Amino acid sequence: MISTADFRNGARLEIDGQPYHIVEFQHVKPGKGPAFVRTKLKAYKTGAVLDRTFRSGEKFEEPNLEECEMQFLYSGGDEYSFMDTESYEQISYAKDILGENVDLLKENTIVKFLLYHSEPITVELPIFMELKVVETDPGFRGDTATGGTKPAKVETGASIKVPLYLETGEIIKIDTRTRTFVERVR
Repeated sequence: MISTADFRNGARLEIDGQPYHIVEFQHVKPGKGPAFVRTKLKAYKTGAVLDRTFRSGEKFEEPNLEECEMQFLYSGGDEYSFMDTESYEQISYAKDILGENVDLLKENTIVKFLLYHSEPITVELPIFMELKVVETDPGFRGDTATGGTKPAKVETGASIKVPLYLETGEIIKIDTRTRTFVERVR
């Protein structure tokens, strides 16, 4: 159980059967009447932010959240297979459950899962991934001055915007949080 006195940014609680974490909170002690707590809660599953007010001393269940590291093995169609790095158990998840950046996953990459009742609610990829460009338009000398970009397909099948001077076969570093090109890897 978690009480309003234990509220901290990032604290996890379960409301109406859904897991939330506290983004912001404020204890309020008015001159007249009982104290209360104003909070901004973010839902893990949907990402929706709620403004809720609770009476001081109210108690909540802590959600059954489990963090684990898994190694990405392979993908087949819309199914992605992972292996738990501790128990060596293999688990497959549908692409739509894993989020939009799952197409940046390369085989043998270690990712962090946050599970709620054994179902993934967040998947945290490494911040940077090094991937090979397998398809892009040819670059031309002098293209760096304009600062433009062009689409490139990387080895995992994802499409990324890259600078005009990059060519097929080069290895690039990508920021997985923003899906942007960072630098060329030599």
